[in-house]
Formats: sequence, C-alpha cells, structure tokens
Amino acid sequence: MKLDGLGIFVHDMPTMIRFYRDVLGFEIQEPEDTINVYLIKDGTLFMFYPRKEFEKFANRSFNVATGVNGHYEIALSVDTYDDVDKEYERLISLGVTPIYAPTTQPWGQRTCYIADPEGNLIEIGSFHKNE
Repeated sequence: MKLDGLGIFVHDMPTMIRFYRDVLGFEIQEPEDTINVYLIKDGTLFMFYPRKEFEKFANRSFNVATGVNGHYEIALSVDTYDDVDKEYERLISLGVTPIYAPTTQPWGQRTCYIADPEGNLIEIGSFHKNE
C-alpha cells in the first residue's frame, strides 16, 4: 500500500477552510460551503470531510474528541529558529490558540504548537539555527 494523504473530519467546514487557507496559507480553492476539500500542500494530500456527512455515508456514528485533542498533529516547518518564533507570534496575534511556546529541544529542533479552530494540534518547527 502507498500513503496518499491525510483526511480530517471537520465539524465547521467554513471556519476550517478560512483557518487553513487564510491563516496557514494552504491553497484551498473550494468555496466555504463545499462538501469536501481536496488539496495538496507541499506534496502532501489533505482532505477535509464533514463529520456528519461521513457518518451518513458510513451509516454509523463515531466518537469525536472535543476541545484541544492529542490524537495527531500536523507538522509544518519553517527555515530557521527565528522563523519559528516569528510565526508563533504572528499566529497568536491573529487569535490562534497557543499550546506550547517556541522552545529549543534537546534533539536540536526549535518547535512550538498551536491548535486549529477544532482543537487539532499543529506543530511549527525548524532544525536550522539562525545564521
């Protein structure tokens, strides 16, 4: 089998589209009232599906985490340590939920975490010190 991408089941499609498109810079072309989003970001396929529609399709209900959850993360990278800090500050100034402030880890990565509007974790990191 070959990994094709990552699907995220969402509650509020318009809010999630605006966040990933307008705040994180994903190239989402679909309108905010779409049923499914299918996009490629830096060579990785992302799909958004409405939770309720998937439950209808599968003919069953699913347990869904609420609030900030730790089921998975989306990892994004930037060029340098300074860029981690700058991006974190930019996102926090836009009202994004902070989870973990920029910190340099023992393995040499500077990383931080935020949450998207539905509580999914997003990591922003770099292994490159400033030059």
